Amino acid sequence: MEIKSRLKIMVFLQYFIWGSWLVTLGSYMFNTLHFTGAQVGLVYSSKGIATILMTSITGIIADRWIKANRLYGIFHFLGAITFFAAAQTADPTIMFWAMFFNAMFYMPTIALSNVISYFSLEKAGLETVKDFPPIRVFGTVGFIAAMWAISLFKLEISSIQLYVASGISILLALYSFTLPECPTSKAKNDKSLVSLLGLDAFVLFKQKKMAIFFLFAMLLGASLQISLTFGNPFLHDFALNPDYKDSFVVKYPSILLSISQISEVLFIFTIPFFLSKFGIKKIMLISMVAWTLRYVFFAYGNPSSEGFILLLLSMIVYGCAFDFYNISGAIFVEKEVDHRIRASAQGLFYTVTGLGSYVGAIVSGKIVDYFTVDGVKDWQSIWLVFGAYPLILAIVFAVSFKYKHERNAMKNETVGHS
Repeated sequence: MEIKSRLKIMVFLQYFIWGSWLVTLGSYMFNTLHFTGAQVGLVYSSKGIATILMTSITGIIADRWIKANRLYGIFHFLGAITFFAAAQTADPTIMFWAMFFNAMFYMPTIALSNVISYFSLEKAGLETVKDFPPIRVFGTVGFIAAMWAISLFKLEISSIQLYVASGISILLALYSFTLPECPTSKAKNDKSLVSLLGLDAFVLFKQKKMAIFFLFAMLLGASLQISLTFGNPFLHDFALNPDYKDSFVVKYPSILLSISQISEVLFIFTIPFFLSKFGIKKIMLISMVAWTLRYVFFAYGNPSSEGFILLLLSMIVYGCAFDFYNISGAIFVEKEVDHRIRASAQGLFYTVTGLGSYVGAIVSGKIVDYFTVDGVKDWQSIWLVFGAYPLILAIVFAVSFKYKHERNAMKNETVGHS
């Protein structure tokens, strides 16, 4: 099979696993296991902790000791075991540890899938910049396909979603051993321990501009985690209203939420234009405003005809909110840093985002509990609080982040990454 087709299968399965549970596990824990908001937030916080712990360690292992494609397969096999364990428990503590170890194994495979793709394309004499994006799109397609499958088969509040993720993990683990071998590099042995751990990028904090940027990247990571954790449970709770219990929103919430991922794909193509025209400061401000709109639309949306339009708008602005801080932020880091610490700087960007994800999961869970009375959540108040958060960030960021946009320089940079 042509290598590009094989890689498309790999990334499709990679993100199908994530889409099987990431947006629906909260509904399962709330509605079936009856966890509190704090307990649900704690389980989701495991993803942020794992990102912080495993970002650099996995790179060291793949560079020096175990070939990337083999490590990729091993991690997915171990991830399958943790999914199976999570599906067996109804205890919040055990669920946390099962999903924590799952995240420890799964989160590094995102980077490893990129490494395998880059190496395989280069080995085949193909251009990474040109040929990788069409392959990566199949990851988002896989995520959406999983959300639709879980929703259509009505598995959103069932442990079967975890068994599905486990089964696909095993399938991908086996498939990974058919992919091209990715050699380890002896050259990496000559690097200092500081470089291997990605700590040399911390020199960027000496620059006020970069320190502020990384701080707000971390704080926006919390907004993303809020959306992932509570979006699906919110839509499920419309079933408590007799007027809405048979609505499309209640029956197929994941299908509605999948519009967010479709919007994400579409907004990716606008990034070169917006970065070139407006620069990273305005792009980040647009992202913060979009996060506010995401949650305000949630606050006033409902399954009625008028309310459904607001829910739909919430899904559409998600693409802007996510892409304009996450992908644009990564491009900004690439442009601003010395290329000798390029990999470390990207690792630092995703590490601080992971830290924000952890804090966001913990704090948002407590906020949900605060606005819950006798098991009933005041979702409007919850979403308005969540919406106020990025709006406040936008005001502070506008005042504190000093950056002069050079249109031509950013244009050249974004074209290289688009």
